[in-house]
Amino acid sequence: MDAVLTLNEVTVAYHGDITILNRVNVSARKGCVTGIIGPNGAGKSTVLKTMFGFLPLRHGNIVLNGQDISRDPANRRAGQGVAYVPQSRSLFADLSVEDNLLLGCWPFRGDRARVRRQIDSVYARFPILAEKRRDPVSSMSGGQQRFVEFGRALLIEPSVILLDEPTAMLAPKISKEIYTFVRGLADEGMTVVLVDQNVRRCAEVSDYLYILELGRNKAEGDRQAFAEGSGLRDMVATWMDYKID
Repeated sequence: MDAVLTLNEVTVAYHGDITILNRVNVSARKGCVTGIIGPNGAGKSTVLKTMFGFLPLRHGNIVLNGQDISRDPANRRAGQGVAYVPQSRSLFADLSVEDNLLLGCWPFRGDRARVRRQIDSVYARFPILAEKRRDPVSSMSGGQQRFVEFGRALLIEPSVILLDEPTAMLAPKISKEIYTFVRGLADEGMTVVLVDQNVRRCAEVSDYLYILELGRNKAEGDRQAFAEGSGLRDMVATWMDYKID
């Protein structure tokens, strides 16, 4: 299956001379979850920011559906069907759930019927948000706020969604719901790129995984490569000092 979104030999630097990604290669396919794992400082979040257009390239290129988008700004990539949910909260805390969703409809704000249709589709997917539509998001739990962010990202009907540590600092029960949601997006045919510190859960939900170390590709493999007793699984456990149980 051809890749939908690809990073080819991508190098990215902060402040002009601090190289964060060094000739990184990542390919994400339709209907699959592509996981990116690695220790803190490996460049995982930088990969997503680069995919979305927040950071310029020093080398390499980015291809979306066969088209080079390396120079396209983030707003244009969103218009091409790429959504991004960052690790840190990105909501307007004093606004209601519905107002936050309305802001996500800004690209098609002139089409009232579409705005209503898209927001109603989010409420159908996340009924708790419909119940709290008039509540300020600051009054909601961390997990509920995360679902608002997911819903807002889905308003543009993306074909690709980039998720950065979606379960960070959330309770296990909510984390389980989120991993089910992430897997469901891929099963619906969406291309999902998932950055995660939870190696075990990321390996379970992903179809293919990339391992980064110090801004470089360290290893990669499909879900079977991380099966119990596999060399790649054992390497990750040793390398990250992390027990994948």
